[in-house]
Amino acid sequence: MSASTALIARYYDAFNRADWEAMLDCLTDDVAHDINQGHRETGRDTFRGFLERMNRSYSEQLRDIVLMASDDDSRVAAEYVVHGQYLADDEGLPPARGQRYVLPGGAFFSLRDGRIARVSNYYNLQDWIAQVTGG
Repeated sequence: MSASTALIARYYDAFNRADWEAMLDCLTDDVAHDINQGHRETGRDTFRGFLERMNRSYSEQLRDIVLMASDDDSRVAAEYVVHGQYLADDEGLPPARGQRYVLPGGAFFSLRDGRIARVSNYYNLQDWIAQVTGG
């Protein structure tokens, strides 16, 4: 395993343990976070707020994680399957009633000085909405 894929594996291991501090430790202070079908947020403290919002509304585990690194080890791509439960209403989304979902997803990472400098997450929001609304 390369240094870059080991870093991302550590990041996802922390995610699956809900160890937000260990996740944050993998990030640069000025990390850029591209939210799925949304905007870019910048900074570790902003990312902490994102994790807090997510933790209120969702309980998730990532499974079947596959990591791929660029030849120069500066970028990593990840593919995974999210197994989750929608716990509390998230702004602009359907009401939460404890619905469970299984959703393929992916992410792209840029690395700098042994930390994550950018993370861009992707999943099919319409598929998720259909799963939580029974549509």
